[in-house]
Amino acid sequence: MTTARASRHAQYGGRVHAQASSHTTTTTERGSFALARCSCGWSGPARRSRDRARTDAADHARTATDPETP
Repeated sequence: MTTARASRHAQYGGRVHAQASSHTTTTTERGSFALARCSCGWSGPARRSRDRARTDAADHARTATDPETP
């Protein structure tokens, strides 16, 4: 069995893009309640309103990535 020489392999010349945000939020349903969750481990309160759960997720994503917001 022969192996190809390293010089014969193409070299990657592109850039590696960093992830835009370490906070990726989702909303899930558990019974009649909606929950907002984040990839950082944060979880919002259970809400009967899906819209309010989405607002919780958006608020978390905004405040978690903005260092000037308390």
